[in-house]
Formats: sequence, structure tokens, C-alpha cells
Amino acid sequence: MHDGSGRIHVQGLNKRFGPVHAVQDLSFTVQPGAVTGFLGPNGAGKTTALRMILGLITPTSGSATINGLPFHRLPNPGGIVGAVLDAHGFHPNRTARHHLRCYAAAMNVPDSQVDRALELVGLAAAADRKTGGFSLGMRQRLALATALLGDPQILVLDEPANGLDPEGIAWLRGFLHAFAAGGRTVLMSSHFLREIENTVDRLVIISQGRCVYDGHIEELRAAQQARALVQADSPDVLVGRVQQAGFGVEYLPDGRLAVIGADSRAVADLAREAGVALYAMQDERIDLEQLFFRLTQGQYAGLPQYAPPMRGTWADRPGEGGDV
Repeated sequence: MHDGSGRIHVQGLNKRFGPVHAVQDLSFTVQPGAVTGFLGPNGAGKTTALRMILGLITPTSGSATINGLPFHRLPNPGGIVGAVLDAHGFHPNRTARHHLRCYAAAMNVPDSQVDRALELVGLAAAADRKTGGFSLGMRQRLALATALLGDPQILVLDEPANGLDPEGIAWLRGFLHAFAAGGRTVLMSSHFLREIENTVDRLVIISQGRCVYDGHIEELRAAQQARALVQADSPDVLVGRVQQAGFGVEYLPDGRLAVIGADSRAVADLAREAGVALYAMQDERIDLEQLFFRLTQGQYAGLPQYAPPMRGTWADRPGEGGDV
């Protein structure tokens, strides 16, 4: 168990590239003992923010600290933070073991850590294969092994599930849960909520460089709402009546109305009271992916902003999966 707190704190972070405001007043905290998903559409500013946390880009303003210090002031940073920002930086003629030994020597880490890292990511059988023949999923695993060489207390991963098959994603999920369970920290980015919703405990969702949600994934699930989709002969009249009843309404592109928070029976009662004929009705429940799209398109507000981290125990050996 590490002595450090494993805490990442981002406060008022901004980054401009000329006229482009890539990250805007971004603030959030990542606590140990949980897998935190850092989500947003492509171009939302996720990679820029991660690079500022890791000291690779200087913020225009604001701060990002790890255990209370900026990255460049961390003692033995490889033993505190393991990062995967790119799964392509491998010499094609080096074997996986040779690649890791080069990094181990640079970090002053014993070669025994190389074999342990290869086992942890399920690449022990491919240790002496040249990386030029690796699939994208295998390269993702080797990049993760590189991040694990220093036995860090924090993992920062940019799109780690990219290129993994379903078995590989299941393996990654188990590995990250085990890593975080003993009080360590995981911050992983993705632009697919469905891909990682069963992996993360907490979510930080950004859109156009701004934070639009920061909380526990169960709180986001609790915000899922029912909708009644209806086609009416006088939609404006029906809208007025359902709004009087306290329900939200959306006009859908196909001409139907979506009455938020109501089922079809309640809408039918309101339509009868308003003297409106209904031609079609359908009950629908907004899933997490729809909520994610609404958040990142600025169409949803009022969600909770914080949930405490989960804690557990560290499992030394996660199960091994595919992509090898």
C-alpha cells in the first residue's frame, strides 16, 4: 500500500491555442479508491486536460495538482503516476520485454518489474515477440504495462479501451477495478459512455472544454427519466396542458411530442382534459447514452455534482483475457 493520497485536483483550468479555447474553467477532483471516467465527445478537450495534469502542456491559467503538487515537482513521478496517452510509441523491431527493460532502466526499476508488468496485463506469452506485429489491443496492453513499471498509486489513461475486443474490455474492467480497490486511483478518458459505463464508479463529463457533470455514475442512472412519445392533432394545446401539470415537453423532428417524466396513461388523461385527440403513444425510458448526449449538447441540467469515492481491497492478479 502506498503512503501517498493518490488525489488529483484540477482547479479553474484553462488552455487557449490561439483563438481556440480548448479547456474552459475546468474544475474537478479525482479521489483514490475509485475508477473515474473522464468523458466527452471527440474534441471536447479531454486529452488537452490530461496533458496539463501530467505537465506536458502549460495551462493558460488555473492549476492541476497530484498529491498537492504540480507534476514536475513530484518526487519519483514514475512511482506515483503511470500514464498511457498513446499506444503507438513502440519501436517495431523491439520485443515487448526489450521495450519494457529500456523504460525500466530509465526509471531505475529492477528487471523483475518487467516480468511482473507483462503478467499483469496478460502479455507474458508474447514477451519475446516484436511489437511491430502486435494488434492495437496488444499495444494497448503493452502501453499499460509500461505505465505499471513503477508500481504507481495513480493511473491516467487516455482511451485505454480503444482497439480492445469485448473480451479485452472485460479484462480491462476487472483489472482497473482491482487496481482501484486497494485505495489506488484511476482516471480514464473515453468518448463512449456505453463502452465504460460498467467500468467506472464516478464520471467527469466535459463538453467544449467545460465540466457538465461531476458525480457518481449511480446518480446519473437515477436521473434517467421516462418519456411518453405522442402524436396529437393539436400539439400546441397539449403542450400547454402538460406544462401546466408540471411535465417537460420536447418537440421531436418527426412531429411527435416527448412528454418528460410522464407515462402514456398520464398523457392520455391530460389530452382528454384538453380535448386533444391522440393518434399514437409510446412509453420510452431515456438511457445513460441518451443522457450523455444531452449533457454534452447542453440540453440537460440539474444533475447532482458530487459523490464520495468507493473503497475496497487490492487484488494482486486480475484475470487474463483476449487480444493477446
